[in-house]
Amino acid sequence: MNTELIEIKNYKGFGYQSLVSYGAWRVAVLRYLDELNIENIHSMERHTATDEVFILTFGKAMLILGGNDVHISEFQPVTMNIGEIYNIKKNTWHTIIMSKDAHIVIVENDDTNKENSETCLLTDFLSREIQVQGNQFLH
Repeated sequence: MNTELIEIKNYKGFGYQSLVSYGAWRVAVLRYLDELNIENIHSMERHTATDEVFILTFGKAMLILGGNDVHISEFQPVTMNIGEIYNIKKNTWHTIIMSKDAHIVIVENDDTNKENSETCLLTDFLSREIQVQGNQFLH
């Protein structure tokens, strides 16, 4: 196969892995990691310079949105369907719950990093509520 015409990438490890970058964008894969275990979700992140696209290709996943205010006072769960495109808008707090076999494709700006992203700690109440909904969703 002529690698000047096509690149074929895959990732079967755990966590986040950028696979293709071109110009201003990159494509990455997110697979389960312990940090995203329901009991470990105590914060959400948001990106201040870009939207972020999620596409579930295998398994089960639920996006958890926390609005776009300075602090997170409530959340909205969004059950992902395989093959649908979910565009998380710039400045939207979010995290994700996923089954251990889940495979998610992420498309985002290539310069998305900690300098143009923020993290917000969840209250104990919100963390528990997310855990309850997440456990019901996964089981």
